[in-house]
Amino acid sequence: MSSSVAIKPISNGTVPKDVLDEILRTGKLSAAFEKELFTLASEAKNRSYAPYSKFRVGAAVIATSGNIYLGGNVESASYGATRCAEQTAFQKAVSEGDRRFLAVGVATDTDAFISPCGICRQFMVEFGKGVIVYNFKPDGTFKRYLLSELLPDSFGPEDLDRPRGQ
Repeated sequence: MSSSVAIKPISNGTVPKDVLDEILRTGKLSAAFEKELFTLASEAKNRSYAPYSKFRVGAAVIATSGNIYLGGNVESASYGATRCAEQTAFQKAVSEGDRRFLAVGVATDTDAFISPCGICRQFMVEFGKGVIVYNFKPDGTFKRYLLSELLPDSFGPEDLDRPRGQ
């Protein structure tokens, strides 16, 4: 099984077909591909724009199509306009037509397992509770969760179809 990822300059890449087929079959990333996900999330972190907080975050999202999208946090002097790395990566994916996702890796400069914020968790649930979330330390060690574990009993698109009382 190939473990290298074809990365296009600046933005997106793709998962090799044999690797994608294995992920889709098992629902898991191989140890080699987990390392690739760390590298990609770290690359995205290095592209972040965090002049105010100095807290750089990068995310790499893998779509079921095999496409990979990178996003860094982008801060604004108008703090409410700031976007998290996870939102940036997912928004890039959605704007390119992907709507189903397998995994997201999140990397920071902090020697701690930094988890997506609550807004990002809710944002990601929009696209599925079964997304695998990797929280990477700078040395590549990680904690792995299903999104449903990070945001149990979440509100999602399926809830909008529930009957309502009058």
